[in-house]
Amino acid sequence: MSEPIHPGTRIGHVHLKVADLERALDFYCGVLGFALMQRFGAQAAFVSAGGYHHHIGLNTWESAGGTPPPPGTTGLYHLAILYPTRAALADALRRVEAAGLPLDGASDHGVSEALYLRDPDGNGVELYRDRPEAEWPRDGRGDLAMVTRRLDLVGLRADA
Repeated sequence: MSEPIHPGTRIGHVHLKVADLERALDFYCGVLGFALMQRFGAQAAFVSAGGYHHHIGLNTWESAGGTPPPPGTTGLYHLAILYPTRAALADALRRVEAAGLPLDGASDHGVSEALYLRDPDGNGVELYRDRPEAEWPRDGRGDLAMVTRRLDLVGLRADA
């Protein structure tokens, strides 16, 4: 067995192929609130939260005018955007609802609370917040016991 990866390792960014850069920017910047950090004409853009160089790259290099992959093919299931607090997740829900975008689902996983939707190119997007590790559900042996329950959206909205 190989040595485990360094515990400080994180996913730095995701880079998505999109059909229309403006439409993608309207979603990631206009709805979700990411900041545009750099743009390369009508072909690519890099967006972030908090001034990082980029959390999400968007490009049309191979996909301008394209369509999402058909069901039954491999590829991205979803990208997950981690919010620092429940209030910040509630604000994300407010933004999504104000834009009139439908949710694919909303789940309480015990370790986290998550909202699921699609971006304009059909990519799955998870908006979530983690609970403190001390609150994570555990089984009788102390092993992690994640669940999938319906998320209380009324309660989440109240925290906005």
